[in-house]
Amino acid sequence: MTRLPACLALAVMPMDGTNLLISLRPATPADSDFAYGVGPQEEPMSNQLQSLMAELEQFGKANDRAMTERSRRMLNITRDTGEFLAVLVRATVARRVLEIGTSNGYSTLWLADAARAIGGAVTTIEAAAYKVGLATQNFARSGLGSCITLVHDDAGLVLDRAAAGAFDLVFLDSERSEYVGWWPHLQRVLRPGGLLVVDNATSHVEEMAAFVALVEADTSFTTSLVPVGNGEFLAVKTLR
Repeated sequence: MTRLPACLALAVMPMDGTNLLISLRPATPADSDFAYGVGPQEEPMSNQLQSLMAELEQFGKANDRAMTERSRRMLNITRDTGEFLAVLVRATVARRVLEIGTSNGYSTLWLADAARAIGGAVTTIEAAAYKVGLATQNFARSGLGSCITLVHDDAGLVLDRAAAGAFDLVFLDSERSEYVGWWPHLQRVLRPGGLLVVDNATSHVEEMAAFVALVEADTSFTTSLVPVGNGEFLAVKTLR
């Protein structure tokens, strides 16, 4: 993107929802933050958020050691997976992020912190009422609540209602037995050039096999397996 002259900046102001008024005004130092179209210069993760993330990591590990019932386990992503997701959101400028499988919101916070830094937001879907309650509390404490929409519903139904090309990045960390059935919807809701990221690709190879084969056979997607955390399966939708 070409930079504007140092003395001028372009101000675009919505008028009636359809028309735009474009005017020139003196540039300010803040304008350089937008020079490459990715939003304001981001700030490091706040101490408040870092403390909450560390707390949730410890809670998730302790809870999952104590719980045998799968529905009561957090099954959170690893920290390096969270860092990887944050990089992907920023690198792809994914302002419209969908997460399927909120749990207690640990992974959502990684996505939301990165999305907020580029002017984006996260929609996250969770079917379990217990986990929705935990996530709601954690989002309220995080300072990221304004850029997170938590949907308590069946993911298949939400995907069915979603518009074509609605999302720039989809993170899938839910019931693996449902993935094959969701695939037509996942294809549709990703924009051209959009990125699908699927957790547990190396930790649950057999459970993921049918879905991975289905995606790899689709010529409109380019795929890769990244050995981060429990294994991340990436699929990029081609630009056509």
